Amino acid sequence: MNIRQVVRLIAFIVLLVAGCMALPLAVALFHGDARSTWAFGVTMGLGIGGCLPAIIGLRREKRDFLSTRSSFLLVTGGWLATALFGAIPFMVSGAIPAFSDAVFETMSGLTTTGASILTDVESQPAAILFWRSFTHWLGGMGIVVLAVAILPLLGVGGLQLIQAEAPGPTVDKITPRIAETAKIIWLIYTVFTIVETILLMCGGLNLFDALTHTFATMATGGFSTKNASVGHFNSAFVDGVVTVFMLLAGTNFILHYRLLTGRFRDVFRNGELLVYLAIFAAATLLATASLHGGTYAQLGTSLRYAAFQTASIMTTTGFATADYEGWPVLVQGVLFLLMFVGGCSGSTGGGIKVIRLMILFKQGLHEMKHLLHPRGVFTLKVNHQIIRKDIGYAVTGFFFLYMLTLGGVTLVMAMADQDIVTSFSCALTLVGNIGPGFGAIGPAENYAYLPGAVKLVLSLAMLAGRLELYTVLILFTPMFWRK
Repeated sequence: MNIRQVVRLIAFIVLLVAGCMALPLAVALFHGDARSTWAFGVTMGLGIGGCLPAIIGLRREKRDFLSTRSSFLLVTGGWLATALFGAIPFMVSGAIPAFSDAVFETMSGLTTTGASILTDVESQPAAILFWRSFTHWLGGMGIVVLAVAILPLLGVGGLQLIQAEAPGPTVDKITPRIAETAKIIWLIYTVFTIVETILLMCGGLNLFDALTHTFATMATGGFSTKNASVGHFNSAFVDGVVTVFMLLAGTNFILHYRLLTGRFRDVFRNGELLVYLAIFAAATLLATASLHGGTYAQLGTSLRYAAFQTASIMTTTGFATADYEGWPVLVQGVLFLLMFVGGCSGSTGGGIKVIRLMILFKQGLHEMKHLLHPRGVFTLKVNHQIIRKDIGYAVTGFFFLYMLTLGGVTLVMAMADQDIVTSFSCALTLVGNIGPGFGAIGPAENYAYLPGAVKLVLSLAMLAGRLELYTVLILFTPMFWRK
């Protein structure tokens, strides 16, 4: 494992983030916000001054290959470094002066969790709110995936890197060159961002609100510039646009490419997509039926709120148009179960992922078949393809680690004297990168009241969930560090 090479590439990733801060700096200058201008200017200076020497000084390191161990270290280290670096403007500007709070907010943004410690979002400067939402957009498709598109310029192959970062049990390639795949995905991501921004502006939002909410939607993040989240706009059109784009963002971006290139059969025969849409439809209809007549008088209104919140929780976006803790218990139960689902593999959504649940479900059916027919030979198929045993074992192992991580975070919250509903809900929403949960961290509350040390632990939980557990947890095993 070449530590010097890893350091050089982490420096390059941080340098990319420093360059991205030119956008919030421009927002600060436009609004005449001297404090935010200073904060982003200083941070960019620190990033450029600290990273360029590392990149130049280590340029002679061997760069034609990234080992598996180096990739894991680079991805986790890159995200940690980015979160720490991205927290600097919050602290320097005074918007979020506490270190633990600033790191929590930044990590929540980058991992597209959407959990916040801000009690009054609307009082924050525009540049800070822009950067807060922009961290969603950067983290949504993955800063490391973005770097993969540029790494060939540094002489580094990116396959191991994108396999370590990309969400889902498998990584599909659109083209033989992984860097070209990353570029195409980012292009689709950018086009969707532009289209949604235009549609939200047609719905009455100004450019700033439209862009920041689009950043959060496409990244399935959930940060809003309003205290009441998307509910602030009280617009059925805006709710509908955001709902559609949340569902699109929760879909495998490889399928978007195939749809755009006319490969319709591949899209509509994709088992994961069909199950994903079926779960959404079933949950929405059940929630609508429960809300109609009691919570909301009109069927259309019930459908509007049910569809929005179902899509928001299932895709792990975390937006809200209402306080769902005041809804019928049946609807709350539906939303709670959706927190275990997540989006499709290859999407910006978090959670367990639909493809894994499909594999686990089919494995369970196969076990029952074996009990009835001990000598039978059965093959596990998903998307009309046979699933290798090693993938099945990996999914089972992931599910166990996922539940184990949920248990660990629940205990951390319990040690902070939180009730069991809040504790488990916090674990489920942070590891699943959802944001709002139940209890003291419901859609009308936030995470500001928690102790600083707990927030730092929860920041690591968000990172582990975003990087699919293995990438982070493997660094804590002795075998990783053995030669």
